[in-house]
Amino acid sequence: MSTNEERIARLERLRAEALQGGGPVRIERQHAWGKLTARERLDLLLDPGSFVEMDAFVTHRATEFGLANQHFLGDGVITGHGTVDGRLVFVFSQDFTVFGGSLSEAYAEKICKIMDLAMKVGAPVIGLNDSGGARIQEGVASLGGYAEIFLRNVLASGVVPQISVILGPCAGGAVYSPAMTDFTIMVDGTSYMFVTGPNVVKAVTHEEVDADSLGGAGVHTGRSGVAHLAAHDEAEAMEQVRRLLAHLPQNNLGDVPLVPTNDPVDRMDPELDTVVPAEPQKPYDMHDVLRRVVDDADFFEIQPAWAGNIIVGFARIGGHAVGIVAQQPSVLAGALDIDASVKAARFVRTCDAFNVPLVTFVDVPGFLPGVAQEHGGIIKHGAKLLYAYCEATVPKVTVITRKAYGGAYDVMSSKHIRGDMNFAWPTAEIAVMGAEGAVNIIFKDAISDADDAAAERARLVAEYETEFSNPYVAASRGYIDEVILPHETRPRLVRALEILADKRDTNPRKKHGNIPL
Repeated sequence: MSTNEERIARLERLRAEALQGGGPVRIERQHAWGKLTARERLDLLLDPGSFVEMDAFVTHRATEFGLANQHFLGDGVITGHGTVDGRLVFVFSQDFTVFGGSLSEAYAEKICKIMDLAMKVGAPVIGLNDSGGARIQEGVASLGGYAEIFLRNVLASGVVPQISVILGPCAGGAVYSPAMTDFTIMVDGTSYMFVTGPNVVKAVTHEEVDADSLGGAGVHTGRSGVAHLAAHDEAEAMEQVRRLLAHLPQNNLGDVPLVPTNDPVDRMDPELDTVVPAEPQKPYDMHDVLRRVVDDADFFEIQPAWAGNIIVGFARIGGHAVGIVAQQPSVLAGALDIDASVKAARFVRTCDAFNVPLVTFVDVPGFLPGVAQEHGGIIKHGAKLLYAYCEATVPKVTVITRKAYGGAYDVMSSKHIRGDMNFAWPTAEIAVMGAEGAVNIIFKDAISDADDAAAERARLVAEYETEFSNPYVAASRGYIDEVILPHETRPRLVRALEILADKRDTNPRKKHGNIPL
């Protein structure tokens, strides 16, 4: 065999070895746990044949605790680039079959390399997480590796989209990388995230809890708000990644591609005229509004299981990608509380960072009252949403469907905080508060002095509703650009987004603002 043939044979042998991960036994164990291997996950995520691996021959450099004789090509993480629907993405996929997916210094360097490249060329980063945490045998070197990744998460934030998919354990310091990315997806039954595991919790607080109850997909999508989406299996998780990417640009300097639609841009839906009940206290499902307005009734909701009183998600209107924020009157009457404020503020800032226009549907009676809310910091957390809308320079279109009371009216993308086009339905009620509350304050003495207090209150409430609980006072001042019939909403939004497509707006030059965290 010639020297060249030997060299080629060696390369082929090394490539084959790198494909084996931790070996057949560990791969079989991975499958037995109901999990795919790192490479199988990449095959599900990326366009067929598009993956190009980098650093396949990297190994760790540790010699302590018997590691000198344990080397696996790739060292427990697969990195490289590929395409999703033809668009470039950079990826890393942690391999639990090699040292339990634990992170070493060399492993971290591989991830950092593709993150640096992603920022240079302006392409999204997708992390498939399945790791036991820092490699204990490497000590502070592995901890330093995590910090290097954390730094890049921050530097890449708002520059390129970052998506984390949790496909197994993610514990200790490892959780902070996904927490700093734009979206986190978990899988029911096989993934979990927590800073300290069940054993530590039991030792310190004497609480008995298992991994899933402590930090499973249901916990983080329904209670903590840490994760954005939960999938039934890994295939669904990868499909959710693809759907997210379809609504995001490659980077902060680009726009989301326009997607032609067969849904007529001038389509009007008479059903919208009867969505809002005649009784002001009666709830309705805001999803019924959204589905009738967006292209093909296709609304991709984000964090659907958390803070249900506000809805956020992606859709297209006339082919334009938009981020939608909407009150949900059927949950807490659509009032803004701590969780809803944080959820919406985060989404608004994400859309603004990546040039995704914002469409806001408003039906808000105010901020949720109560001792728990005040002591929990509703002032600070509510201010996050206000800050996010004020800061956003993307096109902002607002539709008030019913209530817009008090400070919550201001917060929800009002004209006063740079709403570009603000519409209201005839059913809109724009006021400091509802008629009952206003009358009880303004006419307190008149009601108490009346011969029939109940009748006088009812008369004054009706009079107040006629005079003030409508959109026309705000429209007379230009705070509402136009009062529109509900069935006209889709074509008006399509036209508004077309007009605002080339919007230019900037904030004062500064290092960064000081959002009330």
